Amino acid sequence: MLIARRAALKFALTAVPAAYVSTAFVSSAHAVDALPDARFVGWAQNFNDYEIAAGRMALAKSGNEIVRGFATRMIAEHSEAAEILVKSRSEAGVSYAPDPAAYPDTVAVLQRLNGLQGPAFDTAYANAEVGSHMNAADQLGAYSQNGDNGTLRRYAQAQFPKVKEQLEVAKRMAGGRS
Repeated sequence: MLIARRAALKFALTAVPAAYVSTAFVSSAHAVDALPDARFVGWAQNFNDYEIAAGRMALAKSGNEIVRGFATRMIAEHSEAAEILVKSRSEAGVSYAPDPAAYPDTVAVLQRLNGLQGPAFDTAYANAEVGSHMNAADQLGAYSQNGDNGTLRRYAQAQFPKVKEQLEVAKRMAGGRS
């Protein structure tokens, strides 16, 4: 009986962190309004920085080939997106303005991921990637349709299909859970 209780407790303790990480990025079900230009730039830079940092962490912590392959791809694609964002921001004449109320809380998610190892890390990373890409698809979709600055709107329009495809891969990596 004690072993069964320990197994149930162990399952509960590992399931809660995965659930916490998987919901940390999930956006609301309603439509998202386009952010003002400077806040959009701040959000986009934060998203790219998070994806690069999380990808590097996954390469350091995971032995899973699928997770490592996705992480390598995120580092490359979001490094490129960050470079394009710098050029777009400069061309648009928009300064970087971090949004103090910006969601997602990437620092907390990175800290949470850093405390995990092995399969628990892989599961939490996959779920966090689904959430971050769902949020990104919402933000990029909104700005690509309703953003005020044409240069930044073109950036969002170029990144939107990439992020949607990354989301689909993240969902497969997470085992179809979203």
